Amino acid sequence: MRQFSIVTRINIALACIVTLAIGTMLASYWLSDKSGHDALAVNIAGSLRMQSYRMAWLTQQQDIAALQRAHTQFDTSWQHPVFNRFLQDEHIIQQFSAARQHWLQIAPSFQQQQVDVLQLEQQLQQQIALLEQLVFYIQQDAEQKVSSFRTLQLVALLATVLLSAIVIYWLKVMVQQPLEELTRGAKQVAMGDFTQRLTIENKDELGTLAHSFNKMSDSIAYMYGNLEKRVEQQTEALQHSNTTLRFLYNTAQRISEHAPEYVDFNLIIAELKTVVKVDNLELCLFTEEGDKPYMQVQPGDGSTDPCLQDRCGDCLTEPLAEGCNNSNYNYILHRERKKYGVLVARTADGQVLERWQQQLLTAVADQLALALSLKSEEQQVRRLALMQERTVIARELHDSLAQALSYLKIQVTRLNKATLKDDKATIADVSAELKQGLDSAYRQLRELLTTFRLKVDGNGLFSALQASVKQLSEQSGMQITLDYQLINIPLAPHEEIHLLQIIREASQNAVHHSAGTEILISLQLQDAAIIALAIEDNGVGIPQAAEKLNHYGLAIMQERSKHLGGRISIKRRPEGGTGVYFSFTPECLLQQQMA
Repeated sequence: MRQFSIVTRINIALACIVTLAIGTMLASYWLSDKSGHDALAVNIAGSLRMQSYRMAWLTQQQDIAALQRAHTQFDTSWQHPVFNRFLQDEHIIQQFSAARQHWLQIAPSFQQQQVDVLQLEQQLQQQIALLEQLVFYIQQDAEQKVSSFRTLQLVALLATVLLSAIVIYWLKVMVQQPLEELTRGAKQVAMGDFTQRLTIENKDELGTLAHSFNKMSDSIAYMYGNLEKRVEQQTEALQHSNTTLRFLYNTAQRISEHAPEYVDFNLIIAELKTVVKVDNLELCLFTEEGDKPYMQVQPGDGSTDPCLQDRCGDCLTEPLAEGCNNSNYNYILHRERKKYGVLVARTADGQVLERWQQQLLTAVADQLALALSLKSEEQQVRRLALMQERTVIARELHDSLAQALSYLKIQVTRLNKATLKDDKATIADVSAELKQGLDSAYRQLRELLTTFRLKVDGNGLFSALQASVKQLSEQSGMQITLDYQLINIPLAPHEEIHLLQIIREASQNAVHHSAGTEILISLQLQDAAIIALAIEDNGVGIPQAAEKLNHYGLAIMQERSKHLGGRISIKRRPEGGTGVYFSFTPECLLQQQMA
C-alpha cells in the first residue's frame, strides 16, 4: 500500500490536533451556553418561596391591593421564560408542573377574606416543599452541566496529550531518527568513509533521500577508488609535458647560445631518446644535392647503419618513395623550402607512437631545421662579408698602391731613358721622384693596414673611438677631444664601421697635415633624425687644391659616406684650421619615420 508523503502526514497530524482543539472549544461553548441561565433559574425558583411567604403574610394583613400585586408578580415568575430551558428534563418539568398545579389549587385560599391560618400554613408548607424540590432539581441539573464541562475538559486534555504523544513519537520514528541517520551518514562521508550505508525503509521523501544517499556513496566510492589511478595518470602526463618542455627549452637555449656549427647533435638526440622513450632514433643530415648523409647521429653502439642500408635519402621525398620502411616515423628537417635531413624513429612491428611523442619529434625536427638554417644563413653572411671586404680591399689597393706603383713604373721608364742618354739632371730628378713616390706608397700602405685592422669589438662604437683617440694622441702628441652624444641611438654594425673609418681617416689627415695642436671629434643627434659628425682642428687649414694632397684618404671618406647615404664636406674654418663635416640618417630612425 502506497503511503502518504511525509509532508502530507504531518499536515494530517496537525489537522487532527487542530480538529480536536476546535471540537473541544465548540463543546465547551455549547455546555457553557446551556448552563448560562441556570443561576437565574435557581434564583427565580428560589424567589417563588419568598413570594409564597409574602402572599401568606399579605393575606393575614388583609391588604387586598398589595396582595393583588403580589399575586400578579407571582404568576409572572411562574411564567418566566427561563423555565423553558428545562422542557427537555423530565424530572424538572414534572416537579415544576407539580409545584405549579399545587399553587393553582391553593391560590384561591390566599384570596379569601376569612382564612384558616392552620390550613393556610399547611398548604404553604407543601408549596414550599415542592419549590425547594424544584430548586434542588435545577441546582442538580446545573451541577451536572458543570461536571460534564469538567469531564469534557479532562477528556479533551487527555486526548490532546495522547494525540500529541502519538504525533511526537511518529515524528521521532519517521522523521527525527531518519534525519539523525542521514546526518551521521553525511558526517561519515565528509570524513572520507564512503562505505557508510543507510537502512531507512520508509516509502517517503526521507526513504527516497536515503536511497539516493546510498547511490551517491557508491558513486563517490567508485570515483574515489579510481581517483588515485587518475591522479597518477595525470601526474605522469604532467611529468611528460614538463620533461618535454624542459627538453625543448634546453634545445632552443643550446641553439641560441652557441654558434650553429657548435650545436652538439649527439647530445640532443641522446636526450631526445630518453624523453620520447623510443629506443631506435637516428638523425641523418644531407647536403642539398646529395642522397647520402654526410652526418649520422645514432645514440647507442652504432654498430649498424640502417639509414644507408634502407636508402634513407629517398625518405626526403613526400610522399615516401618506394622502398622506404612505412613502419618508421620520418620527420623531415625543412625550412623555407630547403631540406637539411631527416629524423627517423624506428618502432617494432605494430607499435604506434602516441600523439605527444609524434608532436615532440616534430618540434625537435623543426628546431634542428632552424639551427641548420641559421648555420647556412650565417655561412652565407660570412661569404658575402668576405666578398664585400675583398672588394673594398681591391678598391682601396687600386685607388692607392696600384696608382702609386703605376706612377713609379712611369718614373722607372724615364730613368731608363735618362740612363741611356746619360742625362744626369733627369736621372737626379727621377731619383727624387722615385724616393718621394716610394715614401708616399709606404705611407699609404701603412694607412691601409691600419684601416683594414680597424674593427669594432663587442663594446660598441664608443669604446672603439676611445681606443683610437688614445692611440692617435700617443702617436702624435696632439690633444684629441671626443664628444660622443649617441649613447641612446642603436647603430647598425656597418654604420659603426664606416663612422669609425671616416673618423680615423680624418683624424690621421689632421695629424699629418694640419700642423695643429688640438683635434675635436663630435658625434651628436640633430633634430631627432640626423646624426652629425664633425672633426675640427686648429691647424693651418686645408689648401685650395686639396684634391692633390692626400687624394686617396679623401676618396676613401667620400666612398664610405656614400655607403651610409649621407653627405660629407671638407672646408677651411674661418677661425683657422680644417673641418670635416658628415651627416646621415641611421636605419633605426629611418624605420621610425616609415612607421
